[in-house]
Amino acid sequence: MARVTSKLQVTIPKALADQLAIREGDEVEWLAAGDSLRIRPRAPHETTEQRVTERLKGFDEATRRQRRRTKQPVARTGNRGWTREELYHRGSR
Repeated sequence: MARVTSKLQVTIPKALADQLAIREGDEVEWLAAGDSLRIRPRAPHETTEQRVTERLKGFDEATRRQRRRTKQPVARTGNRGWTREELYHRGSR
């Protein structure tokens, strides 16, 4: 037996959630059936393989974006009129 909270929330008993494969974050649909309520999962679940495939696809896209960013040429300023060595020895003479 479940109890309705002050926010009109109901906890689904674990045995029923397991039976219907309802997990945290899933959407459920409430249906009035005469003087009763029916609840059913909103959409079928993805398989674990589908979730892994989707995550790998996102990882591959991010990797491609990062590779494009690192391929951009670094701007070179040319001759600055001084060398790095001159900076280290400036003022020591």
